[in-house]
Amino acid sequence: MKRKTVAVVDYGSGNLRSVSQAVQHVARAEDVDVLVTSNAQHVLDADRVVLPGQGHMADCMNELAASGLKDAVLHAAANKPLFGVCVGMQMLLDRSEEGPTDGLGLIPGEVVRFRLEGRLQADGSRFKVPQMGWNPVFHELGRPIHPLWTGIRDGAYFYFVHSFYARPAQALHCVGEADYGGRFAAAIARDNIFATQFHPEKSADQGLALYRNFLSWNP
Repeated sequence: MKRKTVAVVDYGSGNLRSVSQAVQHVARAEDVDVLVTSNAQHVLDADRVVLPGQGHMADCMNELAASGLKDAVLHAAANKPLFGVCVGMQMLLDRSEEGPTDGLGLIPGEVVRFRLEGRLQADGSRFKVPQMGWNPVFHELGRPIHPLWTGIRDGAYFYFVHSFYARPAQALHCVGEADYGGRFAAAIARDNIFATQFHPEKSADQGLALYRNFLSWNP
């Protein structure tokens, strides 16, 4: 029997090493191979795909197109489970203020910058942008809970580093929220796509649990 594979897309941007190591860690128990690849055919052949991203979204979109991997990612998004991480999540939407630039248009909505200038947190300190650090994420939003949250408590802490956040056009595509000067989408999903603004690979056991659930998810 052919072993199942997860392709971590290497288009020249993203925290590939930490993402791939986290996915490999949970994949060993699931008998799944993990491949970090810049080869479009490998992405097309994989059973599941992880799309990381880090840095400036316009640069990430340009690099994805220049790498020749954009069509393979779009094919994956239409045909198999896909997990977007950080800027890899933001790229799934229609457009971003960062650039500005167009996204992949897979989930309706836009990416906007935190506008927290002059505002104070509960302890009297100023909000800093980018948000860097641990923040609770809530997935009990009054509608069906996404299966990737299985075994993860509502309000578990995850690690964020970002100045921009996703604002999906439809509330049903927001499957996890955090608060930083107001509620924002920390996780989005549509059909076979799931994505997080936070870094599961930097979020200890609860982050590994998300990747583990992704490996067994059958949307």
